[in-house]
Amino acid sequence: MATDGHDGRTRDLIVRRLLEHGPTTAMDLAGELGLSGAAVRRHLDALVADGTVATRDAPRASGRGRGRPARQHLLTEQGRRRAGRGEADVADLAVAALAALDAAAGEDAVRAFARRRVRDLLGEHREDVEGHDDRSARVDALAGALSREGYAASSRPTSAGAQLCQHHCPVAGVAAHFPQLCEAETEVFAELLGTHVQRLSTIARGDAACTTHVPRQPGPPASSTTATTHVVKGRQVV
Repeated sequence: MATDGHDGRTRDLIVRRLLEHGPTTAMDLAGELGLSGAAVRRHLDALVADGTVATRDAPRASGRGRGRPARQHLLTEQGRRRAGRGEADVADLAVAALAALDAAAGEDAVRAFARRRVRDLLGEHREDVEGHDDRSARVDALAGALSREGYAASSRPTSAGAQLCQHHCPVAGVAAHFPQLCEAETEVFAELLGTHVQRLSTIARGDAACTTHVPRQPGPPASSTTATTHVVKGRQVV
């Protein structure tokens, strides 16, 4: 579908927003981008038509009536590739390299590489994350660290603890072939947070985001009651 430069830039911005924030309604996108609802819906219709975006019913909020549920827009796999231009070629090379490592040294070598990669990635943030005694503050700090490394992460409290959400994964294409990358990430999260964590979904398996459950810390409930917003390179990630 041919578009002029302005339309193309606007649609790229919408794709980037959906990548960073996850499923979003047209009205929320309009407010974030400073556009009219009609303009955003026109762009979303075009993105749906070319396979970049899909739609679904938004989860009903507690106490919401029986009216028509709001519609959320989210990226398809094709849309994720569009948002991560340049990552596909790197992913193909990484898959080939890991396949060679697996063939030469076995699965344990792949697992060791995966753990070392995540520890190296988050190593410079370890002191910041582990410097908090409160577990919810550690989760917030870890979300900020992941966002700074390109994972567009956010954290929010839940009735059973907290949920860490990564709206983008630069290595999802590789992790789809080598789940050891996801397993190593989960192990390092547990080390940094000082507790067992449970991975609920992953982009590598086709989910909309990577989500990790972090159990509530024993003792008084955490004081945080709202999602944490991180500013990364001039963008807000909620």
